[in-house]
Amino acid sequence: MATRRGSSFWRPWGILSRMRIIIKWLLSAVALLAVAYLYNGVQVASFGSALIAAAVIGLLNMIVRPVLVVLTLPVTIVTLGLFLFVINALLFWAASGLLGGFHVNGFLAALLGSLMYSLLGLVIESALGGLLSKR
Repeated sequence: MATRRGSSFWRPWGILSRMRIIIKWLLSAVALLAVAYLYNGVQVASFGSALIAAAVIGLLNMIVRPVLVVLTLPVTIVTLGLFLFVINALLFWAASGLLGGFHVNGFLAALLGSLMYSLLGLVIESALGGLLSKR
């Protein structure tokens, strides 16, 4: 029977990377609640709904976004990258369509909400980069 002591699970950077993912997920849910609090075009029913919505948005950004970016590359080049805001808004809006406790009131609300969520995500990433960096 193989033990897990030799695996990266028990190494300090393995544990830190797992903690970083969990902390980023929790803070992303808080950011989504902050967007809903600051902007009435986005509604989140509860913290549990925010956790699920943050996970779904993350999965959509990880799986669907690269495909959309490649498919819309000519439009993105012509608009000097501004079309990426449209892609982010569509994914934000799609996440609200998939979930019950997370609602966005239309495309403009999705555009503004995704912009606010992205800015808060940037703040989260920079804060986590300083706190949980590998040494």
